[in-house]
Amino acid sequence: MRILTQHKISYDIHQYLGSDVHNSVDVATKMGIAPQQMFKTLVTQAKSGEHYVFMVPVEAELDLKKAAQAVGEKSIAMIKEKELLPLTGYVHGGCSPIGMKKQFQTVLDASALNFETITFSAGKRGFSVQVAPQDLEQVIPLNITEVSH
Repeated sequence: MRILTQHKISYDIHQYLGSDVHNSVDVATKMGIAPQQMFKTLVTQAKSGEHYVFMVPVEAELDLKKAAQAVGEKSIAMIKEKELLPLTGYVHGGCSPIGMKKQFQTVLDASALNFETITFSAGKRGFSVQVAPQDLEQVIPLNITEVSH
């Protein structure tokens, strides 16, 4: 959030509490946000060894073939959960595309452009941030293309 403020980007914070939240769709529902408008942050590794970040709607899945094509790689795979914290500084369920230890090339699913704003993890479980998809390009290296199914 500090990074968004530094770049003078308008954002809203959403918080959810409770143990009845089991997945990202539950989080969206609890916050009153359409699941198509809430995005999860997924970290991958290509066969080349490079890491890439993908943002897709919480109700969708990352299409690994489309994702690899989007970043010019032959193939990519999800990283193991235990690799997430040392690589990004974030835990599973609280991974934000903004403020990672190292900034990786990020691909936002094109469906985000259907909305004035999208919501994604603010970097801590229980907190989400809502911004205009175009504003993300000011703070992270972003490519927008279809990568989900």
